Amino acid sequence: MGAQTVLVEGGKMGGDCLNYGCVPSKALLAAAHRAQSPAGNKPFGLSATRPKVDFAGVMRHVRNTIEAIEPMDSVERFSRLGVNVVQAYGQFIDAQTLQAGEQTIRAKRFVIATGSSAYIPPIRGLSSAPYLTNETLFELDKKPAHLMILGAGPIGVEMAQAFARLGSQVTLIESAPRILGREDSELTATIEAQLVADGVDIKCGVRVRRVSHEKDENGQTITLNIGDETVQGDQLLVATGRRANIDKLNLEAANIATTESPQGLAYIGVDNRLRTSNKKIFAIGDVSGGPQFTHAAGYHAGIVIRNILFHLPAKVDLRALPRVTYSRPELAHVGLSEQDARQQYSGVRVLRWPFEENDRARAEGDMAGMVKVVVTKNGQILGASIVGAQAGDLLAPWTLAMSQGLKISAMAGVIAPYPTRGEASKRVAGDYYTPTLFSARTRKIIGFLSLFRR
Repeated sequence: MGAQTVLVEGGKMGGDCLNYGCVPSKALLAAAHRAQSPAGNKPFGLSATRPKVDFAGVMRHVRNTIEAIEPMDSVERFSRLGVNVVQAYGQFIDAQTLQAGEQTIRAKRFVIATGSSAYIPPIRGLSSAPYLTNETLFELDKKPAHLMILGAGPIGVEMAQAFARLGSQVTLIESAPRILGREDSELTATIEAQLVADGVDIKCGVRVRRVSHEKDENGQTITLNIGDETVQGDQLLVATGRRANIDKLNLEAANIATTESPQGLAYIGVDNRLRTSNKKIFAIGDVSGGPQFTHAAGYHAGIVIRNILFHLPAKVDLRALPRVTYSRPELAHVGLSEQDARQQYSGVRVLRWPFEENDRARAEGDMAGMVKVVVTKNGQILGASIVGAQAGDLLAPWTLAMSQGLKISAMAGVIAPYPTRGEASKRVAGDYYTPTLFSARTRKIIGFLSLFRR
């Protein structure tokens, strides 16, 4: 758009999502699901023989996927676009100046997009143990015999299923009462049942008191003390949350204030235009303490561009921000949960349509899950959740409907191709009208109108 732009990057181009997050994790999950898929072949009259897992080959697939996408995020591409790329960590000297390596950069506006890193909880012995995070997990070339995972959020759940399906013994440990604690428990029960079927040992409502490890000629053994129980494995993945990457920025020099999350973790506070306490400096993505999704950071970027380049007072509105857990089955959500909706509105209605009632799901022998929608009594859509195959893709119409303020009637009026899983969304929307259509009042109206038929 003609703006003079400098991009400062001290780590790998593409950041967390390309190198340590979305891309490698989904590539690993794809391999794991292929390894598992023959297990469901018997009802179709097919062989259920599982393939042999070449774990080193699986990890090559992960790295090849990263390498295929790397050119889009490369220094060379951004340089060709006219961006001055500085490959060094940046540190503020004052409110208008950044030191990056040997270069001093003065600018009218700055955007801080430094993301987040794995949070390591203060568990006795953990800091000296050979644990993995998302930044080191995908460097493995040898399949863990027993992978222990701390944290049953989306990352923990996805990786638990992936490694279990690739043949590792997996123990998933969560201090909260259940997995995926921020999601609807009615829907997470479907995912938990599948994890158990995949062989994952789930331990919820427990805390790790101590971590210790030993190493000999046969490898390493990591021991977790959980209450009166001991769990041992050869690898430990820590997936207990994220912390903002702010330590190297010298924010005080730029008059940028930080704030703390309920867990006591610092991040850069922003207003609804994503401006920091220094109004010339913006913060987007994980570092600003908002939703920790790549698509949220991309949305933030659009808000900042409108503010900086076009001087429009664009503001953040996350009411229609979707999120997906990419397990099998997937879990996708947008808007308010049933619990939150009932706290904020009176007369809330909950609509459900199980995939057991969907012809495409039945033909494919994959009927786990449902579409669940929360609406007001006058049909305003408050939230939608889907658990099942392709849930992330099926959520898109609900995200559009909510972002445009459409009512449930708009979804009910859609002509859905048959047979597709998308039909379930139309059917659940139509279910809003079922009590009215089949009521005694409607029967009386139809009976009265029938008197005038010829």
